[in-house]
Amino acid sequence: MYEAIRSKSVHSTAAGTTSDFPHRSREEELDIQLAGHLAALLAVTDELRALAPAADLDAAADRLAEQVTRLRAGRAPVRVPVSAARPEPHLAALHRRAHTLAGRALVVAASRADTAAAILSAERMDAHSAALEPRELAAH
Repeated sequence: MYEAIRSKSVHSTAAGTTSDFPHRSREEELDIQLAGHLAALLAVTDELRALAPAADLDAAADRLAEQVTRLRAGRAPVRVPVSAARPEPHLAALHRRAHTLAGRALVVAASRADTAAAILSAERMDAHSAALEPRELAAH
């Protein structure tokens, strides 16, 4: 038999009631998520730059840092130089990781309608995919 719930739900709040914790809008949450994905991609890009320096990686790192700074309201991302290099297979793993992170950033940027971040993410996906092609073909 059905019995009515007599207590107030813990999931609902009364109109006009203030809570003890701050609420963020969907856009603020997406900004935080996108900044996190781009910051992670920046960290992998910096590691790739340390192992295999290239002008395109330098430019990508600068653009990623700009986007993270914009999304974090002017707070620049922490950049840590990588001091120890690992053997060649590590480069392929880093490119795969960077491709995955760029894909995640692209999904969030698209849902947020952030064209600049979406274009940058798609470009990075293409670059890391292209960097993997010769290695993947040699492995087979």
